[in-house]
Amino acid sequence: MPVSYSGDLRRRVIAGWEAHVGSQRHLAQQFKVSLSFVRNLLRHYRQNGEIEAKQRGGHQKPTIQKAIQTLKH
Repeated sequence: MPVSYSGDLRRRVIAGWEAHVGSQRHLAQQFKVSLSFVRNLLRHYRQNGEIEAKQRGGHQKPTIQKAIQTLKH
């Protein structure tokens, strides 16, 4: 399963972009991440002002447990 990049790395990419260190391609090379990550991060930051990764996944109880609970009652 993919893992989200750390908040620290995200903040450093944003800080580099705000300081006009270089292009998006340069930032991607400097921080050893993909260009699409930098583009998506900057777009999300400009639209929402948020840096943190979106929450992934979630927990869903197995359907069979619901059926068992129904039968017990």
